[in-house]
Amino acid sequence: MITPEQLNEMERAGVYWTARALQEQGSRFYRALGAALEAADAANRRLIYRTWPDALWDFYRRGQQLAAQEHRGPQGSGPGGE
Repeated sequence: MITPEQLNEMERAGVYWTARALQEQGSRFYRALGAALEAADAANRRLIYRTWPDALWDFYRRGQQLAAQEHRGPQGSGPGGE
């Protein structure tokens, strides 16, 4: 079970990377949940996070890893590919 602090962190963060991780790495159900999360307004986003907190925390962390990889650039190079 995630902590209230983790839930707050996840809810405050943007949904892009979490939704992307869900859609790229999840089962068919989680891919659909990622699309729903991306399309949801704030109230429905909170409902999604609070209904599946542990699963969404896992995909939130995966999304953070995707973001870090993208910001490192190709093969770990710095910004601009150099």
